Amino acid sequence: MRYLILLVLSLSLWGCGDVQDAPMSPEDVARNFLTAIYVDRDVEQALPYVTPQIQKVMKSYHIAASVQRYMIGLSMTDVTLTVEDIDIDFFRKFSEETTVVIKMTGKKGGQDWIDDRSLRLKKTRRGWIITEILPDTGKINKGSY
Repeated sequence: MRYLILLVLSLSLWGCGDVQDAPMSPEDVARNFLTAIYVDRDVEQALPYVTPQIQKVMKSYHIAASVQRYMIGLSMTDVTLTVEDIDIDFFRKFSEETTVVIKMTGKKGGQDWIDDRSLRLKKTRRGWIITEILPDTGKINKGSY
């Protein structure tokens, strides 16, 4: 009898382990998108993080190097990514849109290079999604280090 109770109890607790994944933060979405393009160099892996309109354009480029060059405006290799800035913090729960700035360190044309890129994100029912890759303003580019 005791074994039966333990078996039922363990089976009921085993079902409780299925906790849904928490939605990703805007920083995670932006970092994962750029990691797919610059580190993994896989356009398909980056598609879930952007709107259907951006997906269509990305698919037309086929390869990550073209997405880097024509959509993001910065071809780099050996890239490391860090979150530089996000325009929401305390009121994150109530904000529907945000901009994330990602600092990219790597090589451009064989030279050491540091640059920033800004991504605009919007909150949907399923989480955050990239709605726009903001154009480089020129003042952000820090050149070689």
